[in-house]
Amino acid sequence: MLNLLRGQCVRKGPQLLRFPLQLTPFALKKTVLQQLLNWQFRHALTEGDLNFLDGRRLGIDIADLALRWTISLVDGQLQVAAHHQADVWFRGQANDLLLVAARRVDPDTLFFQRRLIIEGDTELGLEVKNMMDAIELDTMPAPMRIGLLKLADFIEAGLNEDATSPKDRAGVSC
Repeated sequence: MLNLLRGQCVRKGPQLLRFPLQLTPFALKKTVLQQLLNWQFRHALTEGDLNFLDGRRLGIDIADLALRWTISLVDGQLQVAAHHQADVWFRGQANDLLLVAARRVDPDTLFFQRRLIIEGDTELGLEVKNMMDAIELDTMPAPMRIGLLKLADFIEAGLNEDATSPKDRAGVSC
């Protein structure tokens, strides 16, 4: 029963979150995203590893949540904006992008399955992908890492076919 409920939460969760996220002012989403991004990438920013974003826009589009923003480097800090123009766009579904961030799914696999779409400046897209691949989860701030990994565990279990199979129903003998 709990596996069935978890599967429904994972499959329908983005639809349920979409409405409250649409009601949330962009200024609030921007503030939270900028703080999280600058916290996560503080070492890369200090080392100049993100200088390739200076004067460029990386777009993120999470279709099932209706979230769309661009990220650029301004005065050594990552800035989030609501631009509709970007040099490169990364588009995908929330569950897939979370699994990529948690290193549970390879972005190349999703790309070839057409579940991760990269449009625009392919050189910039490749730089972003390589930079993301180089990030070790251990360097992520502990609260962010633990939350991401727990959420990825939940999503993986909910997407697992066994979570919705009839044999998992109560009353079935072990």
